Amino acid sequence: MQKSRLKKIRFIDLYAGIGGIRLGFQNAFAAQAKFVFSNEIDNSACKTYEANFGENPKGDITMTESSEIPDFDILLAGFPCQAFSIAGRRKGFGDIRGTHFFEIARVIKDKKPAAFFLENVKHFMSHDDGRTFKTIKKVIEEDLGYTFYHKILNAKDFGRPQNRARIYMVGFKDPIKFEFPSAPHDKVAVRDILERNVGDEFFLSQRYLNTLKKHRARHEEKGNGFGFMILKKTDIANTIVLGGMGRERNLIVDQESFKKSKRTNANSEAVRSLTPREFLRLQGFPDSFKIVAPKSQMYRQAANSVAVPVVDAIARSMKKALAESKPVQNLLPFMVQR
Repeated sequence: MQKSRLKKIRFIDLYAGIGGIRLGFQNAFAAQAKFVFSNEIDNSACKTYEANFGENPKGDITMTESSEIPDFDILLAGFPCQAFSIAGRRKGFGDIRGTHFFEIARVIKDKKPAAFFLENVKHFMSHDDGRTFKTIKKVIEEDLGYTFYHKILNAKDFGRPQNRARIYMVGFKDPIKFEFPSAPHDKVAVRDILERNVGDEFFLSQRYLNTLKKHRARHEEKGNGFGFMILKKTDIANTIVLGGMGRERNLIVDQESFKKSKRTNANSEAVRSLTPREFLRLQGFPDSFKIVAPKSQMYRQAANSVAVPVVDAIARSMKKALAESKPVQNLLPFMVQR
């Protein structure tokens, strides 16, 4: 009898960033996962991706013909939240042309994969009074003919101490029944992702901390809530975002490291920013994930990525739904082949 083996499931990773979505699906599909194509235009992110996955993503997807992409089974994409307006004229493809989503839809239309997974900010649903999402849903269901599911999930409910709500969208070529995963009950706090013996450069100068205090005071006088935030170690972090605000709203007090610090102008309150590794931990990346970019770039890359445990949980639900679907088993068998 021929030795049994598991069929490889082929993935493509569009708008790949540093590979957070890929990592989640690799965790879920394990040895069955085979990535045949990836794309990313940010050179620094490409270097991080290559260091961790051994592949340098291709360039601009808008310059890539569908025929240049190998055949695949599942499409993954964490596409940018592009500032575009859809008038809601119900023209399907005509309404999304020229957007990032159009490139994804083009590849789905041309390659007809068994399934896809998309991620975006939660406000994507309400953009342009909901017309953007309504048009995209129409494209997926009517123009592309895919069964479509979507849900907003938060990283804090999946074992990450970060308040990060995102919309996740899943589609299947066949009419498959799918349920998004339930959030596990285990909770974590900022203390669970902190490094020990953090370097001097992460402690704020006294002058900078004083500036942040004055800035917040001015906003409070105007009745605004904006300003820096020092987290308790029992808290969960605010959403990490691009730019300085992502760090300034996630400051902590670290007396242990401060006692060893030799920085002469460090603030007397032992306030520091989170490190790039701590940013990655907030997103669920393992400590084995290599940091090869400069600190400023790594903050941006981590903030621009995804909560890996959420992706992992959704991927496992997709795997289960596909495996239980008889129409798909013929096209994409998840059972043991002999």
